[in-house]
Amino acid sequence: MPELLVVHEDERLIAVCKPVGQAVIPGRGLQDEPLVEQVSRRWGAKAFVVHRIDRDASGLVLFAKDAAAHRMLCGLFESRQMRKLYLVLAQGRMGADGVVEKSLRMCGSGRMGISAEGKPSVTEFRVKARASDATLLEVEPKTGRRHQIRVHLHSLGHPVLGDRLYGQDRPVGGVQRLMLHAWKLEFSCPDIAYRLCADPPDDFLRILKTRIASPML
Repeated sequence: MPELLVVHEDERLIAVCKPVGQAVIPGRGLQDEPLVEQVSRRWGAKAFVVHRIDRDASGLVLFAKDAAAHRMLCGLFESRQMRKLYLVLAQGRMGADGVVEKSLRMCGSGRMGISAEGKPSVTEFRVKARASDATLLEVEPKTGRRHQIRVHLHSLGHPVLGDRLYGQDRPVGGVQRLMLHAWKLEFSCPDIAYRLCADPPDDFLRILKTRIASPML
C-alpha cells in the first residue's frame, strides 16, 4: 500500500491525494485497504467520506473529522459551492474550449450513458495544450455524476486516454493508466477560504510528457 499523501489537514478536514487503483470506500472483491480506512488509521479516529473519485483516477479526496464538518462539506458539494478542477489527457486534437450539457443515467455493468431520461449533467473544459493525437484539458464538472467527465468527453469523440470502459480499442490509446487527475478544490467555509491542490503523480506526468512536449500545468 502506498504511503498516505496528505495535502492539507486542520481541525475540520483531511485532504489527501489518492493514487491510481485504490478505492475510496470498501467494496466487494477489494483486497487492498480502502482510502477511508487508511485515513482513519492515520487520524486515529473515524474519518467521514465527503466525496469519491473513480478508483482508476488519482487526486484530491476530502474527509471530514467529525459529523458537523461532514454535513457542512457535503452541503457545499450538494449546493455546487465546491469548485472542482481536473487535469485530463484526452484522445485526439481538440479545438476550442467548450461545455457539454448531456443528461446521464446508469446503463448497467457499472457504465453510464447519455440519455434524455437521465440526470442533467454539465461539464466545462478548457484546452491547456495540444498535440497531433492528444489534448491536455482543465475540466470543471458543474454536476457530480458517476463517470461524468469520461462519458461526456467520449460523447465528443475524445475519450480519456487509458480509459477501460469508454472508447474504442480499450484501454484508450494503449495507455496503462486512466489519464484523469483530481487537481484542485476551491471552496469557502464561514471563516476560511480553501484552495487545495494535488500535483499530478509521476506516472501521470511520464505519460503526459510522451504525448505533449511542453505541458503547462
